[in-house]
Amino acid sequence: MSDAHLTERPVNDGAEPIDLTDEPIQLSNRDPENAPERRAARSRRRRIAWAAAALVGLAGAATIGTAGWRVAQQKDADLATPDRVAGLVRDDSERARSTSDYLRSGFAADIDLDSSFGTVYRDPADDKRSVLVFGGTTLLWQPERDLDSLFGLLTDETGKVTGLRDVPAGRLGGVMKCGTTSGDGGDFAVCGWADHGSVVMAMFPGRAIDDAGKLFRSMREAMQTRG
Repeated sequence: MSDAHLTERPVNDGAEPIDLTDEPIQLSNRDPENAPERRAARSRRRRIAWAAAALVGLAGAATIGTAGWRVAQQKDADLATPDRVAGLVRDDSERARSTSDYLRSGFAADIDLDSSFGTVYRDPADDKRSVLVFGGTTLLWQPERDLDSLFGLLTDETGKVTGLRDVPAGRLGGVMKCGTTSGDGGDFAVCGWADHGSVVMAMFPGRAIDDAGKLFRSMREAMQTRG
C-alpha cells in the first residue's frame, strides 16, 4: 500500500502532547437520569421484534404443514375406467384400444408412473366427439409444474396448444387446465389435471374449452378415488 499520503501531513516535532480531558465523552444530549426509561423502551422493542419473528416462523410452519397435509391427502390415488362415465360409453373396439395404447405408451415414456392407462370414451350422440383419455398415478411434488411440462411435450407431438388456462378442478382439488390444439378434424380442446397422486390428460374433438372442462371434471370425479 502506498504511503504517499503520509508525507502531506506536517510533522509536529516540538508540539505539546494532546491533553485528553478527564470528562467522559458524551454520545447523546439526553439526560443520563433517563437511562432506565431508555433501557425499558429498548426492552419493549426487543420483545415486539421477537414476537414478530415468532409470528413469521409460525406462519412459515403453518404453510409447510398445510402443504404436507395436502400431499398426504392426495398421494394415494387410484384411477379406474368404468364402462360409463359422465354420459360417455367406453369404446373397447380394436381400433380404440390401439389408439389408447399408443397414447398411454407415449405418455408413460415422458413421466415415471406407478401405473398408467389409456382409453377412449364414445359419445353416444356423436361418434366424432369421442374422448381420448390417458394418464396414471405417481407421487408428484409439484403438480402444476409437471402438468405444464406435459402440455409442452404434447405440443411437440400434436401441434401447439394455445389458450391454455386454469379451469375449476372440483372437489378433488389439484390443478386442471385446458387449451386448444389442431387435428385432422380441425381445432379441438385438450385438458389435463394433476394433483400429488395422479396426472391425466384428455383430448376432446368437436368441443370447446368450456364444454371440455366441465366434462373432464365430471369424468375425473367418476374415475379417481383416493385410498
